[in-house]
Order: sequence, then structure tokens, then C-alpha cells
Amino acid sequence: MGCLLALLAGFAPRVALALIWIFSNLVDRAFSGFLVPFLGLLFFPYATLFYVLAYNPITEVSGWGWAFVVLGFIFDIGHWVGGGRAGRERYA
Repeated sequence: MGCLLALLAGFAPRVALALIWIFSNLVDRAFSGFLVPFLGLLFFPYATLFYVLAYNPITEVSGWGWAFVVLGFIFDIGHWVGGGRAGRERYA
């Protein structure tokens, strides 16, 4: 099941995050409300997913966890920039 989730997260992070939110308490453990994870699901799915997976209730996120969250943020920015560039090239 873990390998399937990792493959799904690589191709569709929003679906993977939604499934984690529905079938486990990891998102509720990492965030105290509904609005921040929902906005993360819409705008920064990789960073939100990596934050949820790196969160530990005792030490929260530290060290390598923050490195993965930043990597997820870079993936999200690349998704936004790459999508805009592909759209401009397609309709040019």
C-alpha cells in the first residue's frame, strides 16, 4: 500500500493528499484547522503532502523534514511555471 501511495503522490499529489486526509488522521494531526490544509491542497499540494508526511507530534518538523517541504514547494512552483510555459507554447 505504501508503494502505491508513493507512485500516486508522484503523479497526482492532490489525490494522494485527499486519500490520506480521508483514510487517516495524519492531516488532522499536522494541522489544527480546515482552511490551511485545504488551501495547501488547492495551491501547494506537494509541499502540503510532504509537510503532512514529515510531521511528528513530538518534535514537529525539523531538519530533513523541512528540506522535503522546501523540495515540495520547488515542485509546486515548477508545476505552476511549467504549466504556464506549456500553455503559451501550445497556443502560440
